[in-house]
Amino acid sequence: MLNHTRKIKEIYENIQKTLYYMIPEKWDSLYLYSSIFDEENQEGKTGELFFYYIPRGIFRKKPVNVYEIPAKFNLDENQYLRLVRLLYEKIKELRKEFKKTEGEEIWTNLTMSIHDLKFKVVYDYTDLKHSTFNSYERHVIWRYENLGIGEEQVSKQDRDILKRYSLGAKVLSRKEYYDAGIYIKDVDNIVAYSTENYVAEQDGETVEEKEKGTKHRNQLLLSKEEIEKMKSKN
Repeated sequence: MLNHTRKIKEIYENIQKTLYYMIPEKWDSLYLYSSIFDEENQEGKTGELFFYYIPRGIFRKKPVNVYEIPAKFNLDENQYLRLVRLLYEKIKELRKEFKKTEGEEIWTNLTMSIHDLKFKVVYDYTDLKHSTFNSYERHVIWRYENLGIGEEQVSKQDRDILKRYSLGAKVLSRKEYYDAGIYIKDVDNIVAYSTENYVAEQDGETVEEKEKGTKHRNQLLLSKEEIEKMKSKN
């Protein structure tokens, strides 16, 4: 069983606040996937991150992909993708904390969900480097399992992937589970502040408040410490 230290619970809360901040409209549920490789794999990647949320409303039940948000809400794509990268850094920090107590036998990917103020995490130990499915195929399968996007809603290529998955290509692996209530207060979303009030320098070094006395709504994601951390990894 995973050891959930105080530091890990703090990272959970930070991730939750980040997700609330990054969604520009009211929503009912959210599902996030992330994987982490200790070193680059054959696809030249070190990991993945994506999430979908279900907008609130009777008729608006189609999941929205995080990478659709900039175009959907007229946000600066480069700025928003930097927030996605910062979110991924938080997931990597979470894994690093677990590794301190769990050692080398550590999870490779996770699925987080938020619904009805319940926060759940499924930690998966699948050996992704030798997986039966590639990155794209895992994405299709994950959407099917978590969002209910089945064969009738996808392309022929994706239907073939789901059929292969359902016919026995599933991979059994160890999983660990965590769930808890969440208590989010005073978290604005990304469109709650005006770009006239905040400015990020083009080189990514600072994010400063232009209007004195205005609440710094984006400090959670764009603190100087986090920006410097990102720069050191590039």
